[in-house]
Amino acid sequence: MNTFTDSQVRFLQRPEGRVSYTVEGSGPLVVAVPGMGDLRSTYRELVGPLVAAGYRVAVTDLRAHGESDTTFRDFGDIATGGDLIALIDELGGPAVALGNSMGAASAAWAAAERPDAVAGLVLYGPLLREPATSGFVRASVHLLFRALFAGPWGAGFWAGYYDKNLNKGHRAPWLGEHVAAIKANLKEPGRLRSFRHLVLQLTHTVVEPRLGDVRAPMITFVGELDPDFTDPAAESEWLGTLGAQTVFLSDCGHYPQGQRPDIAVPATLDFVNALRDAAPTGDDLVAAAWAARA
Repeated sequence: MNTFTDSQVRFLQRPEGRVSYTVEGSGPLVVAVPGMGDLRSTYRELVGPLVAAGYRVAVTDLRAHGESDTTFRDFGDIATGGDLIALIDELGGPAVALGNSMGAASAAWAAAERPDAVAGLVLYGPLLREPATSGFVRASVHLLFRALFAGPWGAGFWAGYYDKNLNKGHRAPWLGEHVAAIKANLKEPGRLRSFRHLVLQLTHTVVEPRLGDVRAPMITFVGELDPDFTDPAAESEWLGTLGAQTVFLSDCGHYPQGQRPDIAVPATLDFVNALRDAAPTGDDLVAAAWAARA
């Protein structure tokens, strides 16, 4: 049975509204953040194995996504990174942070902003810098997305784009169900309006200058078919220059955690387990504090 239907939804109070999340298991804390236009169930392949391996796993929705409130007006990497830090503090950190897409950018920002809160980073399809395009192209894309999300057709447009463009390569057997849930969620009152605000506010230029402040160990997963990167292989190599352990995945688009769980799940477990096992005898006090919660 899908653990996401069994877990009780909780809410984190933030200044503009509440952010929804679930928690399962016991042990050192792992917190997962989805990407733009996604739901926390994108991590369904990872939660069970992490809980079974002895971790307490929290999975959050973004602002105005899932069951989070639609009262938010501030969106983007810094806002989401602040929510992540607040959730880690609420649950008793530090934590290993998992992030996909803009969730990865938010996790990296949080690690730079609060090194004491983040013991490690596991990033899937990470957008840690703005794509290398001209200002004119970026402005044109923003105008296009604003028009596409301005009417009732917006939910269907995003669901189709998510399905056909972002999931190139191997398709998870549950993808159809997941896409239908995304579409239904966006049709709820206020969600499409909030999604439009997110699209218009989102920029990763706030994250790249902070990457030098990240001290947490990091592993990244990039799919060879990810349309968000002009050259996915080059992006994976660049991530390696940041000190990250890199995994480049064939037959995979923007969602390695769902498209290639055969590789992403064991590699994630190996990374997190190695961090836990090394922490008690290492010099990393944040990782040691995290592992001590076993």
